[in-house]
Amino acid sequence: MSSSIETKLAELGLSLPAAAAPAANYVPWTVSGNIVHISGQLPMQDGKVAVLGKLGESVEVDAGQEAAKICALNILAQLKAACGGDLGRARRCLRLGGFVNATPNFSEHPKVINGASDLIVAAMGDGGRHARFAVGVAGLPFGAAVEVDGTFEIA
Repeated sequence: MSSSIETKLAELGLSLPAAAAPAANYVPWTVSGNIVHISGQLPMQDGKVAVLGKLGESVEVDAGQEAAKICALNILAQLKAACGGDLGRARRCLRLGGFVNATPNFSEHPKVINGASDLIVAAMGDGGRHARFAVGVAGLPFGAAVEVDGTFEIA
């Protein structure tokens, strides 16, 4: 089933990947009432991490933004799965949380996570405007440059 979110993504030249299976002892999403919590998503493409390394060292800000955008696509894929395949049930993004694998002196975490925020707003319009955090961390699973999680309201 196609949704306005998927239509907008197609207009941007993007498509949703298949929702990835969890990599450890957790579930990729939980639903409580009309709230969906999406577990942290890495910048996975074709079964591997697309952007590896640390911001402020081996990864430039634009590559970090691309990693965050890939994370956002993976979040939307998980949201579709949580909605039983009907992404049209998504009403709004409430919050995104961004983790940036960075050196101690790197300070552009918000700019990196804008890659995810910008994609969610482009895909969902005003329903994509959200609260957010962006923090630096010493490392992420599999050496990924970025990880993003999200909370959404659904019908």
